[in-house]
Amino acid sequence: MEYTLKRGDLAKQKTACLIVGVFEGRQLSEPAAVLDKAGKDQIRRILKKGDFDGKTGQTLLLYDLSGMACERLLLVGVGAHKEFDLQALRKATAAATAVLNDAHPLEAITTLPMVQAGDASLYRMLRETILASEESLYRFDQCKSDAEKPKRPLKRLGLFIGTRRRSRLTDKAISHGLAMANGTILAKDLSNLPGNICTPTYLAGRARAMGRRSRKLKVQVLGEKQMKELGMGALLSVSRGSSQPAKLIVMEYKGGKVGSNPVVLVGKGLTFDAGGISIKPSAAMDEMKYDMCGGASVLGTLAACVEMSLAINVIGIIPASENLPDGNANKPGDIVTSMSGKSIEILNTDAEGRLILCDALSYADRFKPAAVIDIATLTGACVVALGSHASGLLSNDDKLANEVLEAGEESGDRAWRLPLWDDYQSQLDSNFADMANIGGKGAGTITAACFLSRFTEKYKWAHLDIAGTAWKNGKDKGATGRPVPLLTQFLLQRCGPRKRKSS
Repeated sequence: MEYTLKRGDLAKQKTACLIVGVFEGRQLSEPAAVLDKAGKDQIRRILKKGDFDGKTGQTLLLYDLSGMACERLLLVGVGAHKEFDLQALRKATAAATAVLNDAHPLEAITTLPMVQAGDASLYRMLRETILASEESLYRFDQCKSDAEKPKRPLKRLGLFIGTRRRSRLTDKAISHGLAMANGTILAKDLSNLPGNICTPTYLAGRARAMGRRSRKLKVQVLGEKQMKELGMGALLSVSRGSSQPAKLIVMEYKGGKVGSNPVVLVGKGLTFDAGGISIKPSAAMDEMKYDMCGGASVLGTLAACVEMSLAINVIGIIPASENLPDGNANKPGDIVTSMSGKSIEILNTDAEGRLILCDALSYADRFKPAAVIDIATLTGACVVALGSHASGLLSNDDKLANEVLEAGEESGDRAWRLPLWDDYQSQLDSNFADMANIGGKGAGTITAACFLSRFTEKYKWAHLDIAGTAWKNGKDKGATGRPVPLLTQFLLQRCGPRKRKSS
């Protein structure tokens, strides 16, 4: 969708629909009050009829009001005045966008960014409005032969900024919001594709296509022969049960100073995970196409970097494979040797994500990284601990962990830090190898991170377990695109002087 800035006299805005917020208790927001005055109390009289009280996400579409140049007026509930925050803004924006996309207006103007949410800046309000609008409009219908589409979808949304002047910051809000939204959409699209289409080779092809479109992005894809020469025995052991060859996708975005140390993002790219010989239950196994959401988020984040021309160097590494049962697949009790030279006893073949990640993390060291973040749908234990609201965060560096947490708060794509104490490391002890690939029943998310930490000792590292946040199940089944917003915000924060929390 196209986004533009709108300013001036609100009552004189000529548009197919004007969107204004109303607080709980039928309390008008400032833009709504301005229109009500222009219309000689029409809005208040309508509200007194009791059909609308301002609860978050509630909508009421009005037509042909006098004193206003707009054809329609959409009232949107924004909740309690004292509790209005960015989350309420997102919900109200999503509700308004959904209503208009199913109605007839091709364009509209929203005043919701003018409803102050705590100490959030105009930049944040505008950016969040774009992200929420795009989230509301997203549909995945690539695999449907007769997808039903809106007859007159919303194509343009004006962002009303009152009497404020357009500035470099407001322009950035739009460009950043669109880039983050487009990166999130790419991650969703890749994740929602079925495993028979989105294979490791397909992922590699999409990465190469991105590289061809940007001079700043160099893409290299390592095949199994090259990985074998590097000694990536852990990664290659996972793909042995599949007819699909594994790929190591390496994307180098060069937007920063020549020679400056890059941030490295490592995304788990299991395009389908049946569990291997330790096969998963059949119920909901179709959702294991989402085991590559970490890799998809890296592709989405790099796409956002390209679109924003971020002044930073970023490396994306995606180990991509399938994990299937086969006569040649890993067996419980097998011992493999990783690129680092450390041996691993495979006690459970369904704990394969850490096997492909550990070799990718060893490979990351060659780039002399300023920081490394890996992203993986790694453990069901993280879903039990944190549900679908926050990604699990573990790190060997407090400063890096705090940066990630701050980026999560700033973007609304939150994470929660769990401990990475040495006390947990003994759970990975093996009688026959340097370590086991699982640590028993307790603290599954932490012991998985402990395993990865043994391959990240040379650099600052953070691990994001997105098993609970990467997709929704049930009737709303689908990828969320997380943590593209968090990762993009993290990189934005690293591009220059650190922003205040309200910026």
